[in-house]
Amino acid sequence: MHDLSLASRSGGATRVEGTRLESFRGAVRGETLAPGEAGYEEARAVWNGMVDRRPALVVRCSGVADVLLGIELARERDLVVSVRGAGHHIAGRSVCDGGLVIDLSRMRSVRVDPGSRTARVGPGATLGDVDHETQAFGLATPLGINSTTGIAGLTLGGGFGWLTRLLGMTADNLVAADVVTADGQLLHTSEREQPDLLWGLRGGGGNLGIATSFEFRLHSVGPRVLAGLVVHPFAAARDVMRDWRDVMASAPDDLSCWIVARKAPPLPFLPETWHGREVLLLAMLWAGDPAAGEEGTRAVRSIGTPIADVVGPTPYVAFQQAFDPLLLPGARNYWKSHNFSSLPDAAIDTFVRQLEGLPSPQCELLLCHLGGAAGRVPVSATAYPHRDANFVMNVHARWESRQDDQACTGWARKAFESMAPHSTGGTYVNFMTDDEERARAAYGANYDRLARLKERYDPTNLFRMNQNVPPAGG
Repeated sequence: MHDLSLASRSGGATRVEGTRLESFRGAVRGETLAPGEAGYEEARAVWNGMVDRRPALVVRCSGVADVLLGIELARERDLVVSVRGAGHHIAGRSVCDGGLVIDLSRMRSVRVDPGSRTARVGPGATLGDVDHETQAFGLATPLGINSTTGIAGLTLGGGFGWLTRLLGMTADNLVAADVVTADGQLLHTSEREQPDLLWGLRGGGGNLGIATSFEFRLHSVGPRVLAGLVVHPFAAARDVMRDWRDVMASAPDDLSCWIVARKAPPLPFLPETWHGREVLLLAMLWAGDPAAGEEGTRAVRSIGTPIADVVGPTPYVAFQQAFDPLLLPGARNYWKSHNFSSLPDAAIDTFVRQLEGLPSPQCELLLCHLGGAAGRVPVSATAYPHRDANFVMNVHARWESRQDDQACTGWARKAFESMAPHSTGGTYVNFMTDDEERARAAYGANYDRLARLKERYDPTNLFRMNQNVPPAGG
């Protein structure tokens, strides 16, 4: 292999000799891919079509040994390094320009222990991989709502979805992990071993190392739940949202119900006259006994006069995949996010106004209602700090053509700015785009503790392709 020029952390480039690269390639059990080689274009592509980075070398790891070899090369030559799980993160920082990508996407194993109600999960696994294995035993852990999302990024950022009100954040259910640190060690962390490292993995992003295995607590869920959509005309959006806010304030933790405002896709249960028109959807899941769900969802399903109500018994895994067709890879995506502790009428009015003049039929506003178990965890218990975030908004701009970049990103920024006066000032790190540097807003009251951990586990800031927390020592 010829010499390769790779981006250096100190700026400029570092030349790695062909003999060193051949030695490296021979030691790696997985694949190593350079520009121009078969598989390289696939390896550098991520979910967000706006991300177009060209690493100098991609290591598609088959196991921990390959991860250690990648870290050894990065440290030896002071290389820019990024870490890829499933490649789903909106900012696309799992891929770097000119540097080394340590790709974990093939490490997708999921091993369930029904007796201890735990699952040991590889860092390349998707949420669909986890649900497939755990639901075979009627078990689940709280995950997100798109089955192609990677478990690693979701967990390290906190992670929330339909089960969060009942069972907490994804990170709250992380009981142990294996981590390759910047100095090339493999550490096991749990409540008894390296507990400070476990604390940092529970919502601190990828700042402290490369997690090569996760162990999650599992709970009885499904295999069938009561779930589905209630669709309202957008003309009734203000009244529906106010009633939804009031009903959910006293809803049991078994019930999750989120707002989605967008142009209606051609859903088979909607009259064709509504296809392409603005609607307000109530997406809900009752995580408890489905027989009790009819009564448990009655108040929120009785709001207003809906166009359609398709809430009913459904396999949990099916509802976990229900939104996948709206989130296929390759489209251009730009997000902006706020946290809210409450949702006054003025905030609802502002929210509704943002749907006027959508720049693309795929753009939407998402408002997630949390609280419940997630809100009862002390702020200091995990690196994820936003226990006061009863509502999380994601302004999701999505479109196909580069020509629409300005219109769609402009709409998202305007909606974000309009809602800022009502927010807590905090934000969910997994919803942050690449042009945002708001690490303090993402990690809040736990930022300084994370910085001290960073100084201990990554004093030279090797792991910086993230919403970065520099080491406390500078």
